[in-house]
Amino acid sequence: MATEEPVYLTEEGAAKLRAELEELVNVRRPALANKLKEAREMGDLSENADYTDAKEQQGFLEGRIQQIEYMLRAAKIITDEDRSSSMVHVGSRVTVVEDGSDEPEAYVIVGVAEASPAEGKISNESPMGRALMGRGVGEMVVVEAPAGPLRFKIKAIS
Repeated sequence: MATEEPVYLTEEGAAKLRAELEELVNVRRPALANKLKEAREMGDLSENADYTDAKEQQGFLEGRIQQIEYMLRAAKIITDEDRSSSMVHVGSRVTVVEDGSDEPEAYVIVGVAEASPAEGKISNESPMGRALMGRGVGEMVVVEAPAGPLRFKIKAIS
């Protein structure tokens, strides 16, 4: 049996996934089961749009439940002890300045499951995340972007 790749999560990210799983299993799954029961009671299932829709929703729901269960089972929770202010790791808050700019940009390096660029959370597997991992304050990193390479200097890690 193949070993599972770790899914890097912060405590906050793991808590959000546990809450979503609880909602899906204890609220949405029973509601959908009830909807399927009602649709079956209507008779001919071959032309029953409610039944077809409920079965489709059930497939998506069960898929998401399995996905979350996998992520939680394979989770490597990033704690404060895992963080270092000398090198970038998953869980680090990194401040960088693009070459030729004075405007600092701050990112939190998270696992893929928690990535949300709009919130400043970038994946350790993204081009920027990969370039920053294992690097220290004062180092220049090159990020391969569609428009060409971008250079950033690491100003702070916390």
